[in-house]
Amino acid sequence: MEILEKRIQQDGLVKKGNVLKVDNFLNHQMDIQLFNEMGKEFKRLFADKPINKILTIESSGIGIACVVAQYFDVPVVFAKKTQSINLDGEVYSSKIESFTHKRVYDVIVSRKYLGPEDHILIIDDFLANGCAVNGLIEIIEHAGATIEGIGIAIEKGQQIGGKLLREKGYQVESLAIIDAMDDETGEITFRH
Repeated sequence: MEILEKRIQQDGLVKKGNVLKVDNFLNHQMDIQLFNEMGKEFKRLFADKPINKILTIESSGIGIACVVAQYFDVPVVFAKKTQSINLDGEVYSSKIESFTHKRVYDVIVSRKYLGPEDHILIIDDFLANGCAVNGLIEIIEHAGATIEGIGIAIEKGQQIGGKLLREKGYQVESLAIIDAMDDETGEITFRH
């Protein structure tokens, strides 16, 4: 998606450790006009799927997922990283290791919001090693729901997550796929 790639080139910051900082438009301060364009593109890419829910993980995926959900006219469910006193009843859970934060989270979704009748589109801001998406897949499988596809804003193509998910047969659509990043020059190369 050219508009996203241009924004990454313009405002993204490559840091040591294969980290791309895009918090000024994607995952801290959010550019809603950009999110709208992303929502339209995800709707186009998954238009033939019977999606009735979008699943993401807190917190960076929520904003994107909400805008995407408007184009599908479906609710968003997000996996929580902490147990809450107001989350009552049974939950589905999985362990997810964060590439950026270098820690393992227990993530949970109330059983009230996912079930066998659901056709899920997973939406997230980044795909690196695939840990977050695989944790969401595990939750969806526990619920007996159907995974209709995986929509990612930015995929780090030089890491294994996207390749492994595609090899498992999932439709993974990433709006920008990065092939290489140089933390000394700040140069970013995209796959087309």
